[in-house]
Amino acid sequence: MTSSFSSALCLALALLSLVPSDATAAAVPDPRPAPIHFPIHRRLAKREVSDYGGIAQGIRAKYGRLPQGGSTEKRASTANIPTTNQGEDSTYFAPISLGTPAQTFNVILDTGSSDLWVATNQCTSCPAGISTFNPSSSSSVTVSSQSIQINYGSGSVAGTLAQDSVNMGGFVVQNQVLTLVTDTTTDFLQPPISGLMGLAFQTIAQSQATPFWQALANGNSFSSPEMGFFLTRFNGDQNAQTLEPGGAFTLGGTNASLFTGDIDFVNIPSGVTPSFWLLPLETVQVNGKSATIPSGNAGLAAIDTGTTLVAGPTSAVQSIFAQIPNSQPLTGQMDGFFAYPCSTQVTVELNFGGSQSWPISNADFNLGAIDNTGQMCVGGIFDLDAGTNGAAGSPSSGSPAWVVGDTFLKNVYSVFRSNPPSVGFAQLSSAAGGSSGTSGGTGTAKVTNPGDPLPTTSGSSAATIIAPLPSLSALSIFTLLSCLSAAWLLVGI
Repeated sequence: MTSSFSSALCLALALLSLVPSDATAAAVPDPRPAPIHFPIHRRLAKREVSDYGGIAQGIRAKYGRLPQGGSTEKRASTANIPTTNQGEDSTYFAPISLGTPAQTFNVILDTGSSDLWVATNQCTSCPAGISTFNPSSSSSVTVSSQSIQINYGSGSVAGTLAQDSVNMGGFVVQNQVLTLVTDTTTDFLQPPISGLMGLAFQTIAQSQATPFWQALANGNSFSSPEMGFFLTRFNGDQNAQTLEPGGAFTLGGTNASLFTGDIDFVNIPSGVTPSFWLLPLETVQVNGKSATIPSGNAGLAAIDTGTTLVAGPTSAVQSIFAQIPNSQPLTGQMDGFFAYPCSTQVTVELNFGGSQSWPISNADFNLGAIDNTGQMCVGGIFDLDAGTNGAAGSPSSGSPAWVVGDTFLKNVYSVFRSNPPSVGFAQLSSAAGGSSGTSGGTGTAKVTNPGDPLPTTSGSSAATIIAPLPSLSALSIFTLLSCLSAAWLLVGI
């Protein structure tokens, strides 16, 4: 996709956001706002097939898998700490505003983590070219003396806990706890990304703070307690730019123009405390043949927009590739991956206990040839436990057996619902060929719910939730500015 096409697409989205939908115009007034729809962008890293070995290591670390011989003590405080390997993965991100007056930053949208963090102007190890938050310029910030470090498979970020006003698409949480990053591993952040917004549950937040989305849901700010994702596909596109339209994210509902039929919801299993967005993976079929996979809690899968691939237990991954003739395991840096003949078309279908199975297309399953001969290709499902301490990575330790990332999620419209806690999938519509910028935001709401006091604060503080104002023009400006930012980056300004 060329930069001119991307710019044209963004302009079209901005114009579309000026047009109110018929459903919104005819709706009975609701004290809660309509969902906000806005485009997300995708940062594509230039990489070789061999880079997926490093990506796999980051995913293993994210989900508590220890390298063989690794010390459990070294990971004890961070066993459930989320990770994003921004240097190697493709990442989907969107803008948020922070502070008073507002400062705007691009953050990764990650349903596999729960903390919010942003790089600050005090971060000397952060790369040039990223936007950084200046706490001194915000009249609403409260900075604590509590330091925090988040360790990742490929690096770490460190900083200080703080509270400030956070705005996403017009939804505002005041006194939101976040980490102001002052140090990061070299090359861990890459422009134009300045931070990460975790969209999983509070139970896995290292800061112990209520995540932004959960504060809004707890405050009854959404007309529907849902978040919807449509993710675009550019793998294999030789013309893809570093920054491309990444799809659409809806906060507080879904975008009906991007899917057809019903959303097939599956609840997080009873007795399982919401942490990651966990579903039971019940069946896997490869070209119509069933693979043998674990059941019950041994088969729980984390649905994770912040992860590129799909990973599973050793025996299950072996069974999957046993259904593909002439597959063979890889070794060394690619330990846990399998290669298979590039001429073989592979379709994998996953069923999470709902009414239907959902596909991984051949385009997403095939990661590319392992060498210049083009004879053998790498599959997009790898062994999550390869080269790790199996006990530390067992489902009983709180880590899921499967991680289902964008290799799968690009094939469906996915919905994350807080009440009841569940994840749903729907078939993509014919319109889901690019980003969506449909306008939203009718009615207003303001609630106060219990907040998260900073560690150095006595007593309690309150997080105030402010819903979007019913201003189509404001949302249109928001959409247009996001797209102009993408266009400037595409032309190198």
